[in-house]
Amino acid sequence: MKKYLGFVFPALAGAGALLWLFWHSGAFLPGWIKWESRTVSEASGEYEMTLNRKKVEVFRRETSIWTSPEDIKVQDVLSCDIDNDGMDELLLLCWKKGRYGAHKPFWVEEDEKNWSQHLFVYEYMEEEIRPKWMSSYIGQDVMEMAAREGAPPGIHLLLTSPEGEVSSWFWDSWGFTKEKTDTTFVVFGDNLIHEPIYRYGLQEEQKAGETNNGASGFDFLYENIGDVIAKSDIAVINQETPLVEDPAMYGDYPLFGTPVQVGEAIVHAGFDVVTCATNHALDRGKEGIRTTKSFFEDNRVLCLGIQSEEDSDCRPYEILVRNGVRFALLNYTYGTNGIRMPEDNPDMVHVLEDVNKITRDIEMADEESDFIIVFVHWGTEYAEEPDDFQRKWTQVFADCEVDVVIGTHPHAIQPYEFLRDDEGHEMLVYYSIGNYISAQPEESCVKGGMASFTVSLTADGFRVTEYGFRPLTIHWQPGGKYVTMF
Repeated sequence: MKKYLGFVFPALAGAGALLWLFWHSGAFLPGWIKWESRTVSEASGEYEMTLNRKKVEVFRRETSIWTSPEDIKVQDVLSCDIDNDGMDELLLLCWKKGRYGAHKPFWVEEDEKNWSQHLFVYEYMEEEIRPKWMSSYIGQDVMEMAAREGAPPGIHLLLTSPEGEVSSWFWDSWGFTKEKTDTTFVVFGDNLIHEPIYRYGLQEEQKAGETNNGASGFDFLYENIGDVIAKSDIAVINQETPLVEDPAMYGDYPLFGTPVQVGEAIVHAGFDVVTCATNHALDRGKEGIRTTKSFFEDNRVLCLGIQSEEDSDCRPYEILVRNGVRFALLNYTYGTNGIRMPEDNPDMVHVLEDVNKITRDIEMADEESDFIIVFVHWGTEYAEEPDDFQRKWTQVFADCEVDVVIGTHPHAIQPYEFLRDDEGHEMLVYYSIGNYISAQPEESCVKGGMASFTVSLTADGFRVTEYGFRPLTIHWQPGGKYVTMF
């Protein structure tokens, strides 16, 4: 028995030592890890980094100046200007024993012995590589990391989990902050202000003035959707009719002129964007365009599809940034009811005419953005199905890899669908979301809807991850009040 035990104990000790060596070398790290091997260069070309066998070596002008510490295993490496100071930093996605570095929280008595994943950031300092930021345990498993040029603050760090979920991080003074990348949109249809609507609003405006309560007489138009707007990241409405300040220019069909107080109510409601390229955009000529554009711009509401004389150069799109995502927004109309554009400003209203020009518009927008949305005024009035014109332009937008298309003008609800091409590109199309408000008596015109969708960061870039449509109905109430309700 003694001989047997004398044989077993050394064997067990040897096995334990062997296991410790394996564990110490990282042999038992998760099997999903992708250990990269690559060579990357710093922006100036002065430094070159090689990643091989879980170690990084840095060369300056072909001379080795630094090797990653022995106690870390490097999974991946990046060189980019992560802190936006005009100079690259060296980023390591790595593994080390313990969750903390040289300093740990005061409430932690002893660091763990297990391996955990970290982000280390270094600065290039001529003949040395100096530590800048050494993270504690990241808090999530990371399969891949990549840099993305994006909206301010500039470079964003994308981390992909083994399950394919992507998160975006930006450098925030000292360390990384995870940013929200889901952006919710709500879009409402034609804001068609007929005379009965603005006459009632003007009466309410007069009452508000007499009581000095500071309310807008037109706030009633949007009171039933205020909560929905407040909960969304971006709220949009199609301003069908031009705003005017002179009461002599107020008007109904066929030449609309809408009191500017309607614009004030849009601002009060919290809308972020108005689309103004409609067939009625030129109903009050240059003055209507000038008033509408300047009013919304002065009140920090993005106004699409029209441009005043001061903007004689074509501005086919605007970039709106939310949650670090750059959205390119374009707006076109099929025409302007035969009213010609001014010769000195042929792009005063953006029109669906020249396929080549619009293709170029979208290509330019794509270079500056992460996601493209086209708002388009098209189709046959009162029709409940898209016509050939809509189908033609839908294909143009799909070929240009637009992400979302939202239609207005028919004053009726038309279908919406999610299109996918053979290359995997996806495009969400709402052919017509109907009226938001109008005094049209036709049955189809009193029913509209709210388009809603969510744009999220995925492994394939920014994509629509949720979408829907919520019906709305316009009600006439005694006393001449028109209201829209879910």
